[in-house]
Amino acid sequence: MLNLYAAILILMLAVIALVSVYAIRLGPLVGPGVEESFGLAVALLFLCSAMLVHVVDRVYRVWPMGRGVTPMFPGFITARGAANALKILILVGAGAAIAYVLATLITS
Repeated sequence: MLNLYAAILILMLAVIALVSVYAIRLGPLVGPGVEESFGLAVALLFLCSAMLVHVVDRVYRVWPMGRGVTPMFPGFITARGAANALKILILVGAGAAIAYVLATLITS
């Protein structure tokens, strides 16, 4: 089972790397069909990332500690937690915008 998890992780990392390179090589997003290709590449990146997180979570819960491990009870939603989530969302959005601008500058 551990070999299967390792194979999935390696495959997902390889796909993420390939799709990232493909998205960067598309160039400026003004050509016909380029926007759609970029959108499909980003969707595939999110799908692969979700699969990667799921497999890592599954490995953490099952191996090597066994099924006796139970996840922690999630905390209650507070204003501070919502503010932290909003800060992280803004940070990720800003990072994505900077990466997009840099990729556009590099490829043009």
